Amino acid sequence: GYLPDVDATLASKKGICFDYAALMTAMLRSQNIPCKLIVGYSGTAYHAWINVYIEGTGGAPSSLPPFSERKQTVVLNALLWAAAGTGFTALMTALGSAVVFLFRHRSSPALHRIMLGFAAGVMIAASMWSLLIPAIEKAQELGLPGWLPAAGGSVLGIGFLLAMDHLLPHLTPESFHLHNSPSRTALLVLAVTLHNIPEAMALGVSFALAAQSGDPALLTAATALAMGVGIQNFPEGAAISLPLRQEGMGRCKAFLIGAASGLVEPIFALLTVLVAGTVQPLLPWLLSFAAGAMLYVVVEELIPEANLSQGGHSGTLGVMAGFLLMMILDVALG
Repeated sequence: GYLPDVDATLASKKGICFDYAALMTAMLRSQNIPCKLIVGYSGTAYHAWINVYIEGTGGAPSSLPPFSERKQTVVLNALLWAAAGTGFTALMTALGSAVVFLFRHRSSPALHRIMLGFAAGVMIAASMWSLLIPAIEKAQELGLPGWLPAAGGSVLGIGFLLAMDHLLPHLTPESFHLHNSPSRTALLVLAVTLHNIPEAMALGVSFALAAQSGDPALLTAATALAMGVGIQNFPEGAAISLPLRQEGMGRCKAFLIGAASGLVEPIFALLTVLVAGTVQPLLPWLLSFAAGAMLYVVVEELIPEANLSQGGHSGTLGVMAGFLLMMILDVALG
């Protein structure tokens, strides 16, 4: 685990709460003041502080609740935040699916390219500012080289979706039109729904990290990520419901199937919170895993489906717009 270097903290005048608490403990003890360094949860924040001996009491009184109670509070907060964030993303998927009630036929190719390009830009920016950079910073706080979990976790995330690509048919909404059968419909929905898993992992880890650290900036960043993922989910919902409708399925049924594809996000996000909330050293790896998986989805699915080489620059401009919007959300609000 990470151990503070009091000499380095004093020289650099920089550090985290653990560094400053260790430095102050050393200074107090050098003056023969009895004290001890404590690390644990303070409310929802994982923190470090000093307990100073008080004559007549044997120690400084503590208003902190029992450790198990504080840990349960952290996990509960993470679960509630993740449920709210992924509830929004699932709602956006449903709203995208509801487009089937507005269009009798497929949306225009230009609009389709813009929507998918915009989604790609949002995911690229989210993977950088909401996932990889926090993963590097968290790894350094734990005393690890920042590049190690960032690179290793990304490779694992990419490898995971590569394996899933081999296990599942490589289907797009356009491929549905080749054959009309219940089994092919199920495979199409499954293939598109798969894209929501890394997004759910990203959200679950982000909210778990925010709850464990107690840092409002991380909660803002997680919220911004949920907003970005929700925006990205809108065209995905439409990408399922519109082709189903074109093949003769009723509007209500096509809408329900498209909306259901977003329900995997709350499920996987809450499961990820339960893992990330109890195994803090894995957080940098989980963040990077989600980043690698999201980048794979962008390169493998969204950009090719946006047909950036066709129909002018609409898809490219969509990528730039999505990237800039997500970067502003993460940097300005975070």
